[in-house]
Amino acid sequence: MLVSTKGRYALRVMLDLASHGEEGYISLSDVAARQEISLKYLEAIAAALFRAGYLESRRGKKGGYRLSRPPEEYSVLDILSAAEGEIEPVSCGGEECPRKDGCLTMPLWRELDGIVDKYLGGLTLADVLAGRVGQTGEKENSAPK
Repeated sequence: MLVSTKGRYALRVMLDLASHGEEGYISLSDVAARQEISLKYLEAIAAALFRAGYLESRRGKKGGYRLSRPPEEYSVLDILSAAEGEIEPVSCGGEECPRKDGCLTMPLWRELDGIVDKYLGGLTLADVLAGRVGQTGEKENSAPK
């Protein structure tokens, strides 16, 4: 599975806004400079996140963007999906594939898709900010002992 630049940047934008949340609304030019992302590309990503209801915006001198909810309420899967659409491990056609009924690999891809969704859906923006991303993907196993 390949997460595109758009998805990776969307996650970076959300992390940046979460880490600077106490500053209120943040201009996209500030985020673009910190994250070294083209402002024009960032505007398209922010628009997708705004349409998904993940960002609030304000116009004017003290305007910009901020998260519409606390970081604990955003899963990594939701953010990537807002930016990319559905994330799938293969592009063989899935349910529309004419070979799906006789395809021996379809169950494998469905299982992998479920594992990826569970892993990314179980991680929040707050987890990533706090460094609670363990090798197993289980928050309780990634805490220091």
